[in-house]
Amino acid sequence: MRYLVLSALIATPALADDPVIENATAQRNGETWRFDVTVSHPDTGWDHYADGWRVLDMDGNELGMRVLHHPHEHEQPFTRSLSGVAIPEGMAQVRIQARCSVDGWAEKTFVVPLP
Repeated sequence: MRYLVLSALIATPALADDPVIENATAQRNGETWRFDVTVSHPDTGWDHYADGWRVLDMDGNELGMRVLHHPHEHEQPFTRSLSGVAIPEGMAQVRIQARCSVDGWAEKTFVVPLP
């Protein structure tokens, strides 16, 4: 039995830290919104990096997504923007959720008030 437990531990891949939204701001531009989002993640190169973030309503519906096309292992944290996001009238806040290329969507989200 001792060997079974040890082999199970060895066979389990170690998961890296989730990408973290360090900060996010929203600015209304006419009928749509612009989001500036700062992300940190221990990118290791093309094999494992933060590869996107999305804007969600408070019920978890996706309103917009920013794809990150390359790793940022030498630029941490980093800020990227997304414009043209349509937000339903009367919404007071949204959530931002980050994703990495290996582990998928992070569990934690960042709440952004809509001014």
